[in-house]
Amino acid sequence: MGGQKGIASFYEALEKELAVTLVSTQNNGTPEGKISQFLPVLSKSRMRYVNPFLFFKLRKIIKSNQSKLLILEHPYLGWLGAMLKWFCGVKLVVHSHNIESQRFKSTGKWWWGILWNYERWTHRRATHSFFVTDEDRQYAIQQFKLSEKNCSTITYGFSFHQPPTANEKQAARKVLIRQWGIPENHHILLFNGTLDYPPNFQALLTILDEIAPRLALEKNFNYTILICGKNLPAELDQLKAYKTIQVQYAGFVDDISLYFKGADLFINPVEDGGGIKTKLVEALGNNLPAVSTINGAIGIPLTVTGSSMQLVPNKDPAQFVEAIIIKRNINSRIPDAFFEYFYWDNIGKKAAVTLNEIGVS
Repeated sequence: MGGQKGIASFYEALEKELAVTLVSTQNNGTPEGKISQFLPVLSKSRMRYVNPFLFFKLRKIIKSNQSKLLILEHPYLGWLGAMLKWFCGVKLVVHSHNIESQRFKSTGKWWWGILWNYERWTHRRATHSFFVTDEDRQYAIQQFKLSEKNCSTITYGFSFHQPPTANEKQAARKVLIRQWGIPENHHILLFNGTLDYPPNFQALLTILDEIAPRLALEKNFNYTILICGKNLPAELDQLKAYKTIQVQYAGFVDDISLYFKGADLFINPVEDGGGIKTKLVEALGNNLPAVSTINGAIGIPLTVTGSSMQLVPNKDPAQFVEAIIIKRNINSRIPDAFFEYFYWDNIGKKAAVTLNEIGVS
C-alpha cells in the first residue's frame, strides 16, 4: 500500500542524512535500502496499540542507542510517544500521513470524533509534527491549535529524479498490449489502488458505472481501462460484466511501474480518504498524464505539474470524461520542478534540517 511504501522510502532517504533505528512489527521484512538498525520487535496484533509493556521495550532501545528523538508514524501510539518523551527525555515528532479522524469521517465511521480528540492530544504533545500536505498542516494549525513553527510539510515522494525515457515507455506499452490483448490504436487508461479501501472502491464504481459507459458512447475514441489492485470485492465478480465497456481487471501486479510507464493516461476519480494520493504522485513521476478530481489531487501543487495534470470538479463524471477526451491529444512532459519537490532524497534532506533544528544533533 502507498502509505507503507512511503514509510519505508522516507526512512531510507532520511538514513542518508541521520542515523536511523527503525522499530517495526514482526511481520515486516528488512528494508531494501540501508538502515542503521532494523528491529522488528512489535507484535503484529492490533493489541500493540494498547500494550503498556511496549513502554519498557522502547525505553530500553532508546537508552541503549542513546537516541535523542522519537518519530511516530501516525498518531495511534501517541500515548506511548508522550510517555517516552517524558521519561526518556527524547524529542517527539509525529509523522502524519492524513488527518486520520477526517479520513474516517469521510468513510462514515461513527467514532471519528473520539479519534479526532486523541489525534489532537497527540499532536499537542509532540515537539514537532510532520504533515504530508500543506492542507493537512493548515488544518492542524487551525483545528488542533498547533504552533505554526512546530509544523512542517514532509510530502510523499518519488524514487527517481527524472522520468523514464520515451523508449522505456514505448517498450512498456508494447508489453501491456501483448499481455492484455489491447488493440494498437487504443488509449490505455489506468487506475490502481487497494480496492477494498472505501475511497478506492467508490472511485472504481464511478469508473464502471459513470465514466466507462460515457466513454463507450464516444465514436472516435478507442480505449481500454486497466484496473490494478488487490482485494477486489466479490460482488464485482472479477469485473467480467464490464468487458463490454473495455474494462480489464489486472489484479495485483508484480511490477506496477510497468503499468505507469506503459499506460497513456492515469484516471483518478477518488473523492474521499484524505492525505495525498500516492498513486497519482507515482503516475506523474513516470511522465504519465493524469485526470483527477480536485479532492484526489490534494497535496500535489499545480505549480510543479505543468500541463501533465488536469483537474475536474468532484462528482462530475461528465466533465471527467470530457477531460479524458481532451487530454488524449496533449503531449506533455512532467516539469523538473516536480522532481525537485517530490524526489525522496530531497525530502529526506528537508526533514533532516528540521530534525537538526529541534535538537537531534
